[in-house]
Amino acid sequence: MTTGLRERKKLRTRRALGAAALELAVRHGLAEVTVEQIAEAADVSPRTFFNYFSSKEEAVVAADLERAGEMVDRLATRPADEPVLESVRAVTRAMLGEPGARRKEWVRQVRLVRANPALVPHQLAAYAAIEQRLAAVIAERAGMGADDLYPALTATAVMAATRVATTRWLDSDGRTELADGIDEALDLLTTGLGHPPSRAP
Repeated sequence: MTTGLRERKKLRTRRALGAAALELAVRHGLAEVTVEQIAEAADVSPRTFFNYFSSKEEAVVAADLERAGEMVDRLATRPADEPVLESVRAVTRAMLGEPGARRKEWVRQVRLVRANPALVPHQLAAYAAIEQRLAAVIAERAGMGADDLYPALTATAVMAATRVATTRWLDSDGRTELADGIDEALDLLTTGLGHPPSRAP
């Protein structure tokens, strides 16, 4: 879907503010960063900052929200008859395979959240918003209502599986592949959680 010049400029400003907030928080520590510093780094006024974010904490987690939103947008373009979890797997693999600074930015943001409990409520609020969007996409694919149990539960399960896989990957210090971890989590959702997977002796 194409967007107008105004929307593209707003998106660039939002990304610039989020990137500045993350960079400053990583460099100086979240507690030491002010909205004024973030606005200055993004070359906008503090008043403009508050047109996009309600706090510096919300700005720091913006990259995670945007990345999850991109996943939902891509999922909406997958074939309607493709199983939902296979669509999620394909979209996730494609996004993780793309090089660029935005992935590094996302990893830095996840690590920052883990080190700063004050950011957790803002991240959870962002995930809740994404789960609603994801549920709406799943409901449309399934020909169901957005308030039906299946799309709501599937969206929540997908987001939870992604978060758990990401946490395990970060804890491995790069010894595992994130895409493989997400595949494993999605496999468990596909086969069901009634019994734990068997382990080779």
